[in-house]
Amino acid sequence: MKTARLVILSFQFLLALTCYSQEPILINLHEQVQQKNINVYNRDLELLNEPSYKGIRLSKSTGEGFAWLKDFSFSTGIIEFDVRGEDVKQHSFVGIAFRGKDNETFDAIYLRPFQFRAKEEELRNRAIQYISWPEFTWQKLREDSPGKYEQAVKPAPDPNAWVHMRVVIQGDSVSTYINNSVQPCLVVNLLSPGRTGSIGFYVADTSGGDFANLRITKTN
Repeated sequence: MKTARLVILSFQFLLALTCYSQEPILINLHEQVQQKNINVYNRDLELLNEPSYKGIRLSKSTGEGFAWLKDFSFSTGIIEFDVRGEDVKQHSFVGIAFRGKDNETFDAIYLRPFQFRAKEEELRNRAIQYISWPEFTWQKLREDSPGKYEQAVKPAPDPNAWVHMRVVIQGDSVSTYINNSVQPCLVVNLLSPGRTGSIGFYVADTSGGDFANLRITKTN
């Protein structure tokens, strides 16, 4: 009986090890656009060809905007990418959406670059935000749980520069690391446990943004 139990535990351990050692997938965004494997919603898209940042730009407009990877299913794992917003108050909201079912059902982690170096501590503590639509908008989360789903980014990046984001979705939690920091700047429990869906770049109302170097490691 003990031998059988050890065999089962060993198998479970090896299975878990396999799941968490998958190779990262580097997404060539230019190829994805050219092959029409990116679905753009409520924005215009153009290619970027900057040194080290061969990515895409989403235009500014009202409402939420997305650039979804087509036919890509994701639940847990690691999402890494570079993103650039701008230091324009209330007009720069840039990040990543994941577990997306559609344009109104998704989780997202996004930055407010104009709050990175705000003079008031209260505003600096709104530099990074987690949301889970449709129920858990930033307004609802701030009202119901102030300071829990948004935090400061330390050290504060240049609000007009490229920022590297590493989003780790594991179990029921998500941790976000900025510019290769060893400490996450935001750790929260997911408000959509068990959901599976697509990954896409995200810009909120009135915002555009630049994105590059997308790398995904799936652990499920």
